[in-house]
Amino acid sequence: MQLFVKDLTVIDFSYLCPIRGMVGESWIVDVLLVGGLDEQNMVLDFGKVKKVIKATIDDVADHRLLIPTACSQVRWQQKGDRVWMDFDSEQGSIHLACPSQAFALVPTEVIDFDSVNAFLQKALAEVLPGNVHGISLTLRNEVLSTPYYHYSHGLKKHDGNCQRIAHGHRSPVTVFENGVAEPKWDAFWAKRWKDIYLGSQDDVVDVASLELSAQANVTDDSHFGFHYQAPQGDFQLAMPKACCEIIPHDTTVELLAEYMANTLHEQQPQSSFKVIAFEGIGKGAISTREAQ
Repeated sequence: MQLFVKDLTVIDFSYLCPIRGMVGESWIVDVLLVGGLDEQNMVLDFGKVKKVIKATIDDVADHRLLIPTACSQVRWQQKGDRVWMDFDSEQGSIHLACPSQAFALVPTEVIDFDSVNAFLQKALAEVLPGNVHGISLTLRNEVLSTPYYHYSHGLKKHDGNCQRIAHGHRSPVTVFENGVAEPKWDAFWAKRWKDIYLGSQDDVVDVASLELSAQANVTDDSHFGFHYQAPQGDFQLAMPKACCEIIPHDTTVELLAEYMANTLHEQQPQSSFKVIAFEGIGKGAISTREAQ
């Protein structure tokens, strides 16, 4: 017997890519279970599907930085609950020192649908009841006909997993100028924030002040340093400057929408703007700025 659930959850995360650097992503998860019927004549109660399967996927992958540990560009070490990570990409080197729950260590050379699928299935095999003989996952992107960008960030004030310094989203944006949709502005933001790290000004520190691994040979000329304390621990990151935009406030989607509207208004003060900015899939914020 087979049981399926479409759109079970969305994984919002970032991952390391040798070509693109740090990439924010949002994947939809569909699940198919194969097994015999239990005492309720069910493969698995839908409530338990959401409680057990969704919770496990969220726990091991959501709002984490996925690391392809078999990739030759990765170097990492762990001491207690702290992990030091160094990664070389075509965009420059990336360095982190964070609590272990900020990362998902995926035994693969590249992060893609197949490697993450195998990683998740291994985790799920440990929590499913005995009557479930197999599980199949489908990981997929939201189908978008409008421009979108991939961004990574961290929210130190958040009391949940958004506080992790390197998680991200794949997000569309829709901009209205004087009440009319203007795709040129959608494309403007999609290009500006392609594979970007959005860092808060308050979190910027001298790179030399970071306690990174001995292999992190970086300077303030090439990298921005980010450092903050959050409920889950101490988070440190050095990112290539070309891959960053420094935002003068927190990077919640509400403030990002406002930042986008204000930026456009500065360019076109005679126009009014409405920005619909998404944070991943199906959620986001709207900000408006009236013409002068």
